[in-house]
Amino acid sequence: MSAAQPPRAIAWLVGVMVALALFGNYYVYDSIGPVADLLQQQRAFSDSQVGLLNAIYSLPNIVLILVGGVLVDRFGAARMTLVTAAVCLAGAALTAFSPNFTGMATGRLLFGIGAETFGIATLAAIADYFGGRSLAFAMGLALAIGRLGSFGADMSPTWFSAAYAQGWQPPLVIATAFAATSFAASLAYWWADRGPRKAGLLPTGRTAERLVWRDLLHFGRAYWYLLALCVLWYSVILAFRSTFSIKYFQHTHGLDLATAGEMNSYVFLAAVFATPAFGWLCDRVGRYAPFLAFGTLMLPIALAVMALTGWSLWVATVLIGISFSLVPAVMWPLASRLVAPNRFGTAIGLMWVAQNAGIGGANLFAGWLNDSAGASAANPAGYAPMMAFFGTASVLGFVCALALWLTAGRRRHEVRAAASPGRAAAG
Repeated sequence: MSAAQPPRAIAWLVGVMVALALFGNYYVYDSIGPVADLLQQQRAFSDSQVGLLNAIYSLPNIVLILVGGVLVDRFGAARMTLVTAAVCLAGAALTAFSPNFTGMATGRLLFGIGAETFGIATLAAIADYFGGRSLAFAMGLALAIGRLGSFGADMSPTWFSAAYAQGWQPPLVIATAFAATSFAASLAYWWADRGPRKAGLLPTGRTAERLVWRDLLHFGRAYWYLLALCVLWYSVILAFRSTFSIKYFQHTHGLDLATAGEMNSYVFLAAVFATPAFGWLCDRVGRYAPFLAFGTLMLPIALAVMALTGWSLWVATVLIGISFSLVPAVMWPLASRLVAPNRFGTAIGLMWVAQNAGIGGANLFAGWLNDSAGASAANPAGYAPMMAFFGTASVLGFVCALALWLTAGRRRHEVRAAASPGRAAAG
């Protein structure tokens, strides 16, 4: 590791470029949900096909997430950010300009191949420039700006109403333009990185974290409860919120596209501000598992409000916003307390593998349920099986959170874990 550090001005310039790159990448990921109904109306896509457009993003990362860190360490954060941003731009363009479903699915697959390694590379970039000084703040700020990209995608029917009035393709062309912006910001970062790297002002010799299968034998029950919760919670909230929620709001609650997009967007807007605040609160209180259980409970309640009551969607949106802000703020710090430090890379790697498999599977299964039940604006009841599936999975996630709380989340456990991180709660 280099003892010297880049000038703060250069560090913050890189931070701005990385944040802009993340904004464009997040926008592209969430660009399918707002056009889902248009794809059905104008291209006769089934819900299974719409679900596949997001599921196919996750499927390659069941494997690629294991090698993404290795590639970043081998070729450097700046180079891999630039290369993967180019892959994401190619995928976004192929999605927007393909004449058929196969081409669009190939574009989303290509985008997914680049995007997860892009995410690892951008986090490594922040670590390179802010290690030892304002790292948590810089990383949280970059991710918050990235989430604003998701907010922008949901708001796009309002912001770019003229484009949506022309059909499904212009909104995806706009998403491609944001991917181009992401690539341009990545190029600027790569250019700015050349000087400090040649001057020896950046860390060297970082080793990649590998998934070591034999280490799985050393994980205790608490970790497996957390992994199951991670898979169930992310599968529900991302498959519903990023793929089917806008279409669901249109068909079952009678919202127009712009209003449905706005309603969906507030979840991400709230998380931009609330996630760091919840993380700060948990650190101050010194408790994690109770907050995690509370956050996971909000999700099935929100789904029940949407599916079973005539209450305003604002109620469900607030509950989902609390869950989406609180659970990620607690889950990853808690993971560091449940496993020994020398096995943390294995633990996180396995959680990301399982998470991508769950998100991909949930998208495919939810789409199949909608098609089987004939879900549409003319048949809003056809969405009931999908909502039952998401509701059941979210309840199981809450059960896992309770089991984790009882196993390793009581006050005496967490005090002991704070004194000896990664070991007290591993049994």
